[in-house]
Amino acid sequence: MTRPRRRPAARPPVRHDSPRPGGGLPGRAARTVGAAPRDGLDHFTELLLGVLSGQRPVHSMLRHTVGRAYDELAWLAEHGPLRTTRGTRPVVRAIGYCEPRPGVIEAFVRVGAGDRLCAMAFRLEHGSGSRWRCAAVELGGPRMPHADDD
Repeated sequence: MTRPRRRPAARPPVRHDSPRPGGGLPGRAARTVGAAPRDGLDHFTELLLGVLSGQRPVHSMLRHTVGRAYDELAWLAEHGPLRTTRGTRPVVRAIGYCEPRPGVIEAFVRVGAGDRLCAMAFRLEHGSGSRWRCAAVELGGPRMPHADDD
C-alpha cells in the first residue's frame, strides 16, 4: 500500500514585529527572504549586482531606472566596492524589503564578495505600464557627489 506524500509548508512563518528595540513603524514590517515578492525582486537584484560588479554594462539598466537612479548606478559601478577583482564574484546572501506605501518597495541586500560582506539598498517604484523601476540605489561606502555639493 502506498502512502500519500505530505507536502511541506511552502514558507516558514514571517515575523511581523520589529527586530529593533523600541519597536518599529506600525504597518511597515520588514519581510525577509522567504516572503519577498520573488517574481521580480530577485531578478532585479541579480541584474543590479551584475552592473555593480562590472559583469554587465551600465546601459543595460536604462529601461529599469528612473530619474537620478541611472546616474547613481553608473557612478557606483565605476567607484563602488563590488568591482570584480581576482575572480571573486559577488553573490547575494540575503534580501529583505519593506513597502512604505502601495507601489513602492525599498529593498535591502547583503552581498558577499570573497571574505567581505557589503550592504546594498534600492528603491523600486511602480510606474505607468505596470513596470517597476529603480528610483534610487546605494552601497555601503562612498556616495555620488551632488551637483550642488562644491
